[in-house]
Parts: sequence; C-alpha cells; structure tokens
Amino acid sequence: MFFSDIKLLWVLVPLYILWAMAWFVTVPMGRRWRILAPSSLRFSSTHRLNLLKPSWAVRVRPFVLGLRLLAVLFLVVAMTRPQTGRKHTKVTSEGIDIMLVLDTSGSMQALDLDVDKPVGRRRNRLQVVKDVVASFVEHRENDQIGIVVFGSEAFTQCPLTLDHGIVSTFLDRVELGVAGDSTALGSALGTAVKRLKKSDAKSKVVILLTDGRNNSGVLAPRKAAEIAKTFGIKVYAIGAGTRDKAPILVDTIFGRQVQYIQADIDEPTLKEIAETTGGDYFRAEDASALEAIYKQIDKLEKTRVETRYYMEYNERFPLFVIPAVFLLILEMLLLGTRFRKIP
Repeated sequence: MFFSDIKLLWVLVPLYILWAMAWFVTVPMGRRWRILAPSSLRFSSTHRLNLLKPSWAVRVRPFVLGLRLLAVLFLVVAMTRPQTGRKHTKVTSEGIDIMLVLDTSGSMQALDLDVDKPVGRRRNRLQVVKDVVASFVEHRENDQIGIVVFGSEAFTQCPLTLDHGIVSTFLDRVELGVAGDSTALGSALGTAVKRLKKSDAKSKVVILLTDGRNNSGVLAPRKAAEIAKTFGIKVYAIGAGTRDKAPILVDTIFGRQVQYIQADIDEPTLKEIAETTGGDYFRAEDASALEAIYKQIDKLEKTRVETRYYMEYNERFPLFVIPAVFLLILEMLLLGTRFRKIP
C-alpha cells in the first residue's frame, strides 16, 4: 500500500495535533466552569458523597471520548488517498540466435594461452576457452544459444535454447578429443548453419573458434561460408594460439614431459569466411586477448530489449473512512446512553 497524496500530511498532521491539544485543554476547562457555576441543588454537606468511589462507567468514559480522536485520525489517513496496485512488466526482445562452434581437436591441449603462469600450472586452450565462453553466455540472457563441437567430425553439443543453465551444463561436458583429433572446419560451420537456417531471429550469428586448419570432413570451409551467407548468417572467426611454438604435456616413459608444437592456424581461410558472411576475424594469443574478443563481439551484437511498465491502482480510502464513521457513530451511541452525563 502507498499514499498518493502523502504530502498532505505536512498540513494535516500539525492541524490534527493542534486540534487534539485544544480538545484536551477545553474539556477540563469546561468541567472547571461547571464547578464554579451555581448549583441548582443545595446540600448541607457533600462529605459523604466524596467518599463514594466512581463507577466503572465514569472511569471508562474518557476512553469513549477518545474514539473521536481515533476517528479523526482515520479520516486524516483517508485524505492522503491510500492505494494499492499491481505492477505489470512487458518485455519485448529482438533476440539474437548464436551458435558457439568450438574446436576440441588434440592441438587444443596446448598450454600457451595462460602465459603468466608456470607451464605445470597452466590451463590448456580448451579450458581457457570454456571459461571465457561461459562468461559470454552469462551476459546474453535474452538470446538463444547453442553449441557445436568439432574435431575429425562435427556434432551439436547443445541445440539453440534460452535456458542458459542447460548451455552451461553442456559446455562443462565438452572435452578434448570428444569429436576426434583432426579439424573438420567446414563440417563444423555447416552444422552450425543447419541449426540456424530455420531460425526466425532477426540476427543469426556463428562464433567459430579454432587453433588449426581444415584437414578433415566432406564440406570445404569456403563452401560452408557461402551457404551461411545465403541464409543471412554472420560468422565471427577466432584463431586461438600463439604465433610461436606452444608447450604441450605428453606422457613418456619418463613421466609427463613438456614438448613444443608449431601453431598451424589457417588465418587466410578464417578471414575469408568472416568477410564472406559480413563478420570479422580475430586472433587471440593469450587468455586476456580471448576475453577481449568475446567482449567485443558482445558489444557488436547487441540485443534490443524494450521494457514497458504498467500499474493498476485501487483506491483504499474506504478502509479508513468506514472505521472512522463507525467510531463516530459508536461514540454518539455510547455517550447518549450508558455513558451519558447529566448535566
């Protein structure tokens, strides 16, 4: 409950206090004037009358008079227009459908993105990517998001959904080599396009991340890019990995040893895919650069959300007026009957 004209209290409360003070002063003063007035009945002595105890009606009568104070207080509150209401929110969203395409090939176990840590404590490329992507998903609350993973083959890990809790669960389950150790770049993009082509979203986006070049699958990356363009799908391509040799832990007869592999990212093909579809290409050589890229894509692909608020008001002043009238009537009845005072 709220009060529409609550500012009136600045006027009504002082008036109410002055009226109450005047009432408390004038009532005893009236009693004194009646005592000083000449009596109509004369007694030789009132000593015995003074010994009589007042009845309960005499003691309760001041409280009956107080009903008037309470009634006026209710009327003061009613004048501030108490109201209740329900707030309705209407959200209109022009969401973006986003397919996250992640490379899970064997080379994603390289340890070159956590450059500020010792090799033994570094996360591999896929672990870094999963952490950054999870943060990206968290900020796209009005968009449908899905996941495609690829290696030698490509498959849908999570279909398009607004339930980002499900997306996060499937993202956690992405593991190295789950789709093979090669890189079917064209098939991965084709699978994402297949998921997006029937979408009714105003904007359809693929974020393709890889650390290699296409060496598997039946669909060429350039052909997949042309298909994406046909369906109005924009592709942001990301090459993840250092330009130098990247450390990798391998199991040997002497235990886990650090070896180095040469980065083999096909940047010309990734740039061509992005340009063909109206997207962009990014290169991430460390974790901070990868975070910056996803933040930049987040800013480029803004979801339009329009929020409208409606309020239904219900006047509640009768809740105070009715008790006030009842108290005034009750006071009149009591003072006119059981608590009547003569004179």
